[in-house]
Amino acid sequence: MTADGPDGVPPLHLPRRTRTLLYGALLLLVAAVVAALALGPGTTLAPLLAVAPVLAGATTRRARVPLLVGAVALLTVGLLESANAQLPLSVRISVPVTVLASTLASAASVVLVAARERELFQVRTVAEAAQRALLRPPPERIGPLRVAVRYVAAAAEARIGGDLYAVVETRFGVRILLGDVQGHGLPAVETAADVLGVFREAARTEPDPGRLAERLDAALTARTDADRFATALLLDVPADRGPVRVVNCGHPPPLLRRAGRVSELEPPFAAPPLGLLGLTGGGYPARCFDPEPGDLLLLHTDGVSEARDAAGEFYPLAKRLPGLHGGSPADLLDAVLADVCGWVGNTGLADDAAVLALRWEP
Repeated sequence: MTADGPDGVPPLHLPRRTRTLLYGALLLLVAAVVAALALGPGTTLAPLLAVAPVLAGATTRRARVPLLVGAVALLTVGLLESANAQLPLSVRISVPVTVLASTLASAASVVLVAARERELFQVRTVAEAAQRALLRPPPERIGPLRVAVRYVAAAAEARIGGDLYAVVETRFGVRILLGDVQGHGLPAVETAADVLGVFREAARTEPDPGRLAERLDAALTARTDADRFATALLLDVPADRGPVRVVNCGHPPPLLRRAGRVSELEPPFAAPPLGLLGLTGGGYPARCFDPEPGDLLLLHTDGVSEARDAAGEFYPLAKRLPGLHGGSPADLLDAVLADVCGWVGNTGLADDAAVLALRWEP
């Protein structure tokens, strides 16, 4: 994100419909000036010129623009009144005062809006820095794996949310985490930061992925807001093409695409989300599968699988994935997200969405 506008404010981009409305208002204003000249003595439409600085203020983030337009409007009012000597004195006084007040108010509004946009821009810049620190992009290739990840916040201005991912190379192989913290806002981001911190440390020291999940569960339970939980998938991918172990902590199962067919990798039995293991006892079982060259594994959060169309139907990821193609995992993820956005239409995503793809190369 860059700030090319005045004083660190991003440049103003007006939607096409807004520009059309403003152009229409400008044409009406010009017509009013022409009509004022044609009406003859005793009548005037000069008060309509007070709209000019308002229109100018809607198209800029520089206060001098409505000030300059207001000055031109005042000059035009003076010319119109000098050509119409029969106007009452009250009109001669009230019209320029109205234009001047409108000019000053428009300039003040531009200053206020620019200050708020500058503040919002700074907040979003900090949010992007926080996202880069928390959600570090993985390398495109790790041994036989090609990796890609995409994250989309439901609200564009939010930038970050409760979805999380991490890819860590360790002496045990590649450890992968994708999860979704319950809730939204700053508390969810703080919880995600805690989970990621524990994962990056424990992934390098804990050989068993089930025990790794238990350590993440213990970290969430120890938080002061112990009622917060997170669904998660943990993958243990050995460097020697051995069996991949998948631990599912109450999360939507990953999808395996092999030879054009898609299947869900369901866990051996249901396990609770991280932070809720104490309510059920037991542990987190691991499911193994043997990858083959060309296999693609897709991990996703419920922001994808629970995206709804206008009729309220959930997005059928498993059914649509075979028909989505891309030259690389990154291209495939872009195709998935584009397809999801087409599914939901103008309603937009109701929740944050994270998707991660792995492909085993020959």
